[in-house]
Amino acid sequence: MLPITRWKLSETKEEIQALFVKEFKLSPIVAQILINRQITDLETANRYLNSSLHDLHSPYLMKDMKQGVERLIRAVQGGEKLAVYGDYDADGITSLACLYRFLQGIHDRVMYYIPDRVDEGYSLNRKAIDRLKAQDVSLIVTVDCGVSDREEIDYARSLGIDTIVLDHHEVPPALPRASAVINPNRSDCSFPFKQLAGVGIVFNFLIALRGGLRNIGFWSNRPYPNLRDYLDLVALGTIGDLSPLVDENRIFARIGLELINEDRRVGLKALRDTAGLGNTAIDSGVASFALIPRINAAGRVGTPDDAVRLLLTEDPAEAQRLASRLETCNRERQRLEKTIFDEIIARIHSMGDTKDKGALVLASPEWHPGVIGIVASRVVDRFYRPTILISLKDGIGKGSGRSIAEFNLYEGLKICDPLLISYGGHRYAAGISVKEGDIEKLSEVLGDLVKEGLVVQELLPETHIDAQCSLNQITHDLVSQFDRLAPFGTRNPEPIICTRNVQVSYPTVVGNRHLKMRVYGDGVSCSSIWFNKGDYAQDIEGVRLDIAFTPQINYWNGSSNIQLKVRDIAAASTQT
Repeated sequence: MLPITRWKLSETKEEIQALFVKEFKLSPIVAQILINRQITDLETANRYLNSSLHDLHSPYLMKDMKQGVERLIRAVQGGEKLAVYGDYDADGITSLACLYRFLQGIHDRVMYYIPDRVDEGYSLNRKAIDRLKAQDVSLIVTVDCGVSDREEIDYARSLGIDTIVLDHHEVPPALPRASAVINPNRSDCSFPFKQLAGVGIVFNFLIALRGGLRNIGFWSNRPYPNLRDYLDLVALGTIGDLSPLVDENRIFARIGLELINEDRRVGLKALRDTAGLGNTAIDSGVASFALIPRINAAGRVGTPDDAVRLLLTEDPAEAQRLASRLETCNRERQRLEKTIFDEIIARIHSMGDTKDKGALVLASPEWHPGVIGIVASRVVDRFYRPTILISLKDGIGKGSGRSIAEFNLYEGLKICDPLLISYGGHRYAAGISVKEGDIEKLSEVLGDLVKEGLVVQELLPETHIDAQCSLNQITHDLVSQFDRLAPFGTRNPEPIICTRNVQVSYPTVVGNRHLKMRVYGDGVSCSSIWFNKGDYAQDIEGVRLDIAFTPQINYWNGSSNIQLKVRDIAAASTQT
């Protein structure tokens, strides 16, 4: 039986489409894709197709940016000991590496600190602050964390330590009393783009800091740093945090991926080689599934310090050693992930029909806290329900949640606040701490919130179709035009096209349950691949089908041909 999904075909706006075709020499399909991205005028379309670093907003539009830069400059001038305090995921690690590398170039007394995921947990904690105080630190700069750490920042102040917060997470009602709290999500912040990753905020801070140092003549006798060189790290953190690839994020990702493909950073080259990527071009998809998981693995089942050192080193031999460690961590992460996922699937199947469940909240003392967030994402993909997985220890659960587009998980957790020790995050992902005895009630309340806010139909996966066409319209020129829309990710997804009433022949299961086949229609045929869907081989042969796909160029043995990356299949004419 084929999967049950909803197809949503975008409305064609022929007048705007014709304008884009004429002005930018685009295919009507590509012009329609721009319209689907809410781009409906020439100026916005030109900025989207030809964006550059000149299109970045002024970092001083961020509330407290001036105060933060001035406080850090005073610390440099006064010879204070600085600490960059990060998080253990890809966004936190790249944020830390960017800021630490820049500060190393301007100041002799700088260190970094990342808390242990298991022993210390996310964000600032008193034990870490005591350690930094013992090392004579007088200024902490938090990256990708800190905005919810009011008590910890007060404690640091009581010890004579100031704090600058660079964070992008949801802002609590009461801000911490720091020297600066730089977060575009502040209600009093006029920065026009609110969806930067933590590393994007760090990059904006570096632009402002470099300019502030220039104003006092700091660069008169030393090299002026080119911040473009940091964008490979900014790209990885932005993509790794699933931040929307629009506005500044898209600029960061596009330029950063170019730098990664130039092998400028020794550590990333070693990571590519160890991952077996060789000469494979790194786009946002390859970065998401090959590079970023290895960086994340260090913080999940190893030590994030290995990932930081990999991104900072200029020694190829050290880079290779560190990349090998991350590869080992990643394999262990994959093993743990599979074990937990298989257990969860069995548990959910034993619960019976999931249609009546608004959310899935599951817990176990056997689950490694470092991988449950990834597994939660896979559970959401499988069952299309907001999901929180909880690792239990000594009566306390540390949980990671992931959500669907239709349900704001952070807002849901706000309502569940009386049942939680703590929580934080954003619309699609969140972390919680909860007493073991409150988990069952949490599951009930959160599930009811989902069911109250959504109708049953909204709990079905939805496939957004950019355009409908015939197979003979899929040409090399069309696919090459898609490159102008890249990099792809959240809110700038890979284009999905559909074709109707075609037939599939020679379905074959290859690799890890992938389904390879040929699609026939309109007098032509195309090779196609449907990843992880080998179980449907018997359901599609000899049946007239509607197919949703992303066309790609497949290079093999010096030749190229069009291959369809299938996204969804339905019986012919069942989708409208």
